[in-house]
Amino acid sequence: MTARGAAGRCPSSTWLGPRLLLVCLLVSRSIAKEVSEHCSHMIGNGHLQVLQQLIDSQMETSCQIAFEFVDQEQLGDHVCYLKKAFFLVKEIIEDTMRFKDNTPNANATERLQELSMRLKSCFTMDYEEQNKACVRTFRETPLQLLEKIKNVFNETKNLLEKDWNIFSKNCNNSFAKCSSPGHENLPRGSSDPHISGFVFHLVVPGIVLVLLAVGGLLFYRWKRRSHRESQTLDSSVGQPEGSPLTQDEDRQVELPV
Repeated sequence: MTARGAAGRCPSSTWLGPRLLLVCLLVSRSIAKEVSEHCSHMIGNGHLQVLQQLIDSQMETSCQIAFEFVDQEQLGDHVCYLKKAFFLVKEIIEDTMRFKDNTPNANATERLQELSMRLKSCFTMDYEEQNKACVRTFRETPLQLLEKIKNVFNETKNLLEKDWNIFSKNCNNSFAKCSSPGHENLPRGSSDPHISGFVFHLVVPGIVLVLLAVGGLLFYRWKRRSHRESQTLDSSVGQPEGSPLTQDEDRQVELPV
């Protein structure tokens, strides 16, 4: 290759570098714009209507289910609360919300699963987000659980419409302020059904044994008293003629008139 030929190749690389850089900037800008519009309008009113239909189709019951969710009393930052709640809601939809296949509720659940998968790109993962910080075990009815999920989607929708990048916030410091996990959040006046069942199976047999023991003791005392009374009656009826009482009666008969 001649020096001239080598020199002739330099301009092409010289103008090609800046042009490639410009193309990359334009592409990245268009992708960012597409992602921003994508996240801002990800959750539609139709998704909220689907959740409302799930709520309306639930039977009113006092039965409760256990699930893990964010303890809002510990996590005061609203953005971080929703950020943590989103990943928990995703797990609840996949693992807890079960309906019969090919039913309206099952189809609605699949639609929410697809929405959660798409929304994942709008959230950044924090280091502390994989552990159970700021998470508590709740026991609520299915109706209450669905209302909680709907509130999370509704509030997430409102924040994304205002700022599509809002959930890129680093929440590690907020998560670190939460107390250690494992505490179970139960409604006031209620107790753990497992503990209640254990106490029931332990206390009831004890009460039955005590009642049987008391009843047996009372029956024994009654039987013993009856036996003593029968012996006393038999001894008084079968008293011999030579007894002091009989001799006194004979003396009274032998007195002269």
